[in-house]
Amino acid sequence: MLSATSATTSLSSCLRGYSLKQQQQQQQQRSSSSAESSSSRRSSTSVMMRSSSSEKKSSCTSSSSEDVGRTALLATIASSPIVLSAQDAFAKGGEFGLLEGRTAALVHPFFLGIMYATSLYAGYLGLQWRKVRTVGEEIQELKKASPVGADAETANPNQSKIDELTKERKELVAGNYKEKHFNAGSLLLAFGTCLAIEGGMNTYIRVGKLFPGPHLYAGMGIVALWAAAAGLVPEMQRGNDKARSAHIALNAVNVALFTWQIPTGLEIVGKVFQFTKWP
Repeated sequence: MLSATSATTSLSSCLRGYSLKQQQQQQQQRSSSSAESSSSRRSSTSVMMRSSSSEKKSSCTSSSSEDVGRTALLATIASSPIVLSAQDAFAKGGEFGLLEGRTAALVHPFFLGIMYATSLYAGYLGLQWRKVRTVGEEIQELKKASPVGADAETANPNQSKIDELTKERKELVAGNYKEKHFNAGSLLLAFGTCLAIEGGMNTYIRVGKLFPGPHLYAGMGIVALWAAAAGLVPEMQRGNDKARSAHIALNAVNVALFTWQIPTGLEIVGKVFQFTKWP
């Protein structure tokens, strides 16, 4: 009985030990499998993180390249002297572009300087053409002084003077002063009037208003005198001496007014250089 009991006890202990070993092996297998699964999860997570980081890097690289391109474009525009100067030249706000710049503002004084020189030249041409007519009249007066029936040698004591004036008149006629004077006057009337309008228009474009004052009033007077002097030409062509004298007087006043206007014009040019920039 004792032997059977001891055998049974040893058998049960063996079975318990075997079952414990089986449980330990199963636990080891479970732990290894869980470790493998966690490691696989970690590796997949790391792969995903690496892919996401690479995507982020690529997106950052593309965005950074776009930013670099935009920065380069802005730097190119900002460093361009034409664009930069054009922005600085906008005195009123830029709505008229380069018309508000210094170049457009200097068109009026530059060409009006040429018109002033043309006025002086036209006056010289007009006096030369008047001299052609007055010399001819003087020759006629000297010829009338010749006594009737006298010898050729004693016919007119002023014959040498007549010959001298005749030669001078031929030289004056050869100078074609009449046509040159007409062309210069036409240029003053047409181009000068356009420049007078352009000056006021440019001032309004740059600052948004006009400045009534001596320069503006003198310019208006000059244009009016040009028109009045040109209006006398038909009567002058008919031989009206009063119209001729009035034409000369009007142009003399015009040149004097033009000369008086120069200092105020130079003052405005100084303001143009002060408040505008090229172009």
